[in-house]
Amino acid sequence: QVRLVESGGGLVQPGGSLRLSCAASGSAGSFNTMGWYRQAPGKQRELVATITTTRSTSYADSVKGRFTISRDSAKGTVYLQMNSLKPEDTATYYCNAPTVGNLGRWDWGQGTQVTVSS
Repeated sequence: QVRLVESGGGLVQPGGSLRLSCAASGSAGSFNTMGWYRQAPGKQRELVATITTTRSTSYADSVKGRFTISRDSAKGTVYLQMNSLKPEDTATYYCNAPTVGNLGRWDWGQGTQVTVSS
């Protein structure tokens, strides 16, 4: 079973930036399309960004132009650079390999909390 470890979250003011990291055990993070998800309190988990093994990317409309997903295939690590953060970006962020219906292929990690507040 693949183990996912997210890090890099924190408290940031509106307009600020954060960079999240996701480490996947084994070679999982190197040979799969990977995605970043987020879940705000009382809301369903949503997929916000994906990156393929050829580095094609896609974004949810809510983060397009502000977030950038990238990967270091040699390390099996996936990143999410978040700029111009808004209070509505507050959520726990998770990574996983997207499957049909934007579910995650593997067991979820603990996530990393992002709070955008003044």
